[in-house]
Amino acid sequence: MPWCRHQASDELLRDFLSTGSSARSKMMKNWGVIGGIAAAMAAGVYVLWGPITDRKKKRRGTVPGLLNLGNTCFMNSLLQGLAACPSFIRWLEDFTKKSSISLTSTEMDTLLSRTVLQLLKALSSQEPTEDDVLDAGCLLEALRLHRWHISSFEEQDAHELFHVLTSSLEEERDRQPKVTHLFDMETLEKSSESTEKTISCRSRGPLHPIPSLWRTRHPFHGRLTSYMACKRCERQSPVRYDSFDSLSLSIPAVHWGRPVTLDQCLQHFISSETIKEVECENCTKTQAGDLVNGQIPESQRTTFIKQLKLGKLPQCLCIHLQRLTWSPEGSPIKRQEHVQFSEYLSMDHYKHCSAAQRLQKPSRVNKPNSTDTAVDTLSHTIANGVEHHNNNKPLTNGAFSSVFIHSPGLSPQLNLTTDYSSSEYLFRLTAVLVHHGDMHSGHFITYRRGPPSTRSPLSFSPQWLWVSDDAVRKASLQEALSSSAYLLFYERIRSKAGLRAEE
Repeated sequence: MPWCRHQASDELLRDFLSTGSSARSKMMKNWGVIGGIAAAMAAGVYVLWGPITDRKKKRRGTVPGLLNLGNTCFMNSLLQGLAACPSFIRWLEDFTKKSSISLTSTEMDTLLSRTVLQLLKALSSQEPTEDDVLDAGCLLEALRLHRWHISSFEEQDAHELFHVLTSSLEEERDRQPKVTHLFDMETLEKSSESTEKTISCRSRGPLHPIPSLWRTRHPFHGRLTSYMACKRCERQSPVRYDSFDSLSLSIPAVHWGRPVTLDQCLQHFISSETIKEVECENCTKTQAGDLVNGQIPESQRTTFIKQLKLGKLPQCLCIHLQRLTWSPEGSPIKRQEHVQFSEYLSMDHYKHCSAAQRLQKPSRVNKPNSTDTAVDTLSHTIANGVEHHNNNKPLTNGAFSSVFIHSPGLSPQLNLTTDYSSSEYLFRLTAVLVHHGDMHSGHFITYRRGPPSTRSPLSFSPQWLWVSDDAVRKASLQEALSSSAYLLFYERIRSKAGLRAEE
């Protein structure tokens, strides 16, 4: 090229020397400034991302980080935790797919679910991406459409944001049609197949609108059962059901030298409660039958025992450990003690069973009495007359981290194991959210499982990660179990055979 020839370079040099000294100094200063800016930009790129080869090595086996937009560590940690819940991602995929074919819904009707799905898939994919750090500001914009104005510069709570997300997703779900559209052939075929299996042609009654099979609640949705019984007549009230998205557990008082376990928090949650001065209709009717000469009976107020259980366990279980307490002066204090929890969580002892379910279950030999027996539980409580009673025997949740292996961190001579093989409601840990700091300021980080392998996308990854906004590093399960958890995410395991195949 002509600008590379020797003669042309000599002409440029003579023109530069023929200029005045002031012009030459000005030109050299400009080139110096440009060179300094270029060097600074190159150094910044190297510090932030490093060489291209190193960047790919760091990305392999980990996940992208999330940019802190001011004080958005609460949002970043929650998104990393949700990204480790495969059932929640599958529900979002099914919801957005089915709603996209609905003729009555628009893109704005499912903006939040599509935004959350896009973020979680990027945070749970093992495929290399161009960006190691993602911006989740789009989630705040989507929440504003649901009248949630969350500032990125104010400190917020990750548990509160979790309920904001689940309630807003429920709003989007409720906007969808309650019956299947005629052009949704896939859902219509599934509904037809299930109907033919249960109803014969001769017994088929009048046609009814086919409900949308995909219009189900999110996998964090569960139900609590509560019922009361009179201590005097032992008459039990009908069972009441209430919905929940997370279990908020208080931490019991710490006994000197004894650690607090997750089982103790769960047992304290379902412990029976005494309620005094409650009007009992059965006792009032009994007294009315004993009266003569048309006397008006007085309403009988007695003491009732209230029992709380889990009526429906969700596929994804979110447990919130309440670390807020109050000083005698009325100021908020954060409880810093460690609560022991395990990789596997058996919820059989906290599940409510109806009378029909109890009759269907086979009797177990050499097993402790199930706490699901409501009548027996309440009768035993009434007979003892205690103010705060719990029939659960000590379990092993929170003490060990395996289905049937040696507990890590213990002496080999102890060789303590936990057998979860007979557990019907077994969950496996997927993420732990930790808050560092006090009640006035702090920082949220996440321990989570890495993305599953491409060969078995439904399996649990054995690799754990430590994530703090845009910083990501590999961690161990023991490091996660040793943390002071604030939120715990568990995923229900279908069968023990599937569990063995994942390991």
